[in-house]
Amino acid sequence: MQEVKQVVVQEAMPIGTTVGEFIIRQQADFPHATGELSSLLSSIELAAKIVNREINRAGLSHHILGSMGQTNVQGEEQQKLDWYANEQFKLALAARGEVCGLASEEEEEFVAFDPLQGRHSKYVVLIDPLDGSSNIDVNVSVGTLFSIYRRLTPVNTPVQQQDFLQTGRAQVAAGYIIYGSSTMLVYSTGRGVNGFTLDPSIGSFCLSHPQMQIPPQGRIYSINEGNYLKFPAGVKQYLKFCQAIDAHEGRPYTARYIGSLVADVHRNLLKGGIYLYPSGSNAPQGKLRLLYECNPLALLIEQAGGLATDGVTPILDLQPQALHQRTPFYAGSREMVLQLQQLLAQYGH
Repeated sequence: MQEVKQVVVQEAMPIGTTVGEFIIRQQADFPHATGELSSLLSSIELAAKIVNREINRAGLSHHILGSMGQTNVQGEEQQKLDWYANEQFKLALAARGEVCGLASEEEEEFVAFDPLQGRHSKYVVLIDPLDGSSNIDVNVSVGTLFSIYRRLTPVNTPVQQQDFLQTGRAQVAAGYIIYGSSTMLVYSTGRGVNGFTLDPSIGSFCLSHPQMQIPPQGRIYSINEGNYLKFPAGVKQYLKFCQAIDAHEGRPYTARYIGSLVADVHRNLLKGGIYLYPSGSNAPQGKLRLLYECNPLALLIEQAGGLATDGVTPILDLQPQALHQRTPFYAGSREMVLQLQQLLAQYGH
């Protein structure tokens, strides 16, 4: 199984280093950039702060809560905050000129930024602006997911769909923002994973979790067991394995499922565990989006020492065929994912 090689940053950054300082001091992480990627990441940071402000005020600003009264391209009811977050990230990414196009879970087609206007834009961004937005009404953590790629087509030409349909291995950077009891930005440029917590007193994301590593073995499994009857046989066998008593291996494991993808994966990244979203009779290809959700999380998980797979193939090796392609998704602690894969191979996936 091919995996992303981990590279530990040699220079230790002190806790509290702002993300801006961190990016500047780690320019060596960006072999293809002369500042553009740093500026791009700063755009994402800015939009995240604006979205965070609205999320924190949501209980007082009822105009931003609830449904738009329409569905998005995914066939899901679009929340007002989904639309708001999507617009903020589009505006922030278009403003500085480093991005030639964006693909979003909330957009039916990709969005081209100012084609042929003389800007030497090298990058495209794929984004889930607000994952789990239906949980905001009940004050549960939600998040933003993003992937950054170098475009394949020549600069100063219109961006094309092929620029977005790249494998996860081609990601230049990826990450998420989790809006919870604290707001965190977690990202990787292929040289480890670092987490930054928003300090509201100064309005900056500050290094709080350097060189994050997921424990190789965890005791948490995260899955919506309400869909048990629709799960593949191999997944059912794995759940039986998780629930079986084995004092030597520390089983039964603990079930923890928030229902907000970023929050579930974030917890397991810190504490160890496995996240499972299999295919089912209502979602024969899986429900999670490969480009907007699975690829960025898979990069982070592999960079932190874990594994991410569709049950057969590493997520990062899947060749996307469509912008809104879906896939089964299993990610987390290395030993737990390997055990799952054995059962999927034996009983079916």
